[in-house]
Amino acid sequence: MHHEQHLQSSDTIRDIVIGMSDGLTVPFALAAGLSGAVNSSGIVITAGIAEIVAGSIAMGLGGFLAGRTEADHYASELKREYEEVEKVPEQEKAEVKEVFAAFGLSEKLQHEVAEEMAKDKDKWVDFMMRYELGLEEPKANRATQSAITIGVSYIVGGIIPLSPYFFIADSTQALYYSCGITMICLFVFGYFKSKVTGQPAIKGALKVLLIGALAAAAAFGMAKLINGQH
Repeated sequence: MHHEQHLQSSDTIRDIVIGMSDGLTVPFALAAGLSGAVNSSGIVITAGIAEIVAGSIAMGLGGFLAGRTEADHYASELKREYEEVEKVPEQEKAEVKEVFAAFGLSEKLQHEVAEEMAKDKDKWVDFMMRYELGLEEPKANRATQSAITIGVSYIVGGIIPLSPYFFIADSTQALYYSCGITMICLFVFGYFKSKVTGQPAIKGALKVLLIGALAAAAAFGMAKLINGQH
């Protein structure tokens, strides 16, 4: 039971990371680009909110489809394993023995375990799914939960770089505050993301910060360049 809770938690954290990373970076780059082309914060807010809505739906849908694909793949492999234990049981027993041979069990023990396991087809198939194919059964509502988590995380991430534009009418001035707030959030987010995934925390935080900064700088520079040609 503890193992299952850990997996669910890992899946949720992964979805938050996916949503937040894009939510912080894409609307930030859009706001920076627009700030290089227009002076009105209102235009930046309108475009930014439209992007956040569209982005959260697209990201959430992507998460839903990924979850459904995972569930369909598991169901397909489960069906195939049941067919194989019916049609080629000796081959499946040999595969069970191979798994336990890798753990260093003697041939005698491998044979005994395989024969004992073959008495219960459900447990036999479950074992093959886990240890031969490395597949865990997805939660029934995994796809929907993933879609909601990613979508909401994207919205939360996207509101952060837009927030100064709600209070400052001049887009260029608002951009300065947006840069400061977003850079801090990108660093903190990158730090915790790296801690969760077991990566060097400071290095990971700086990498996320650099990616966000480069995206915003590129968008701002391109907008200035295009705007200057008109």
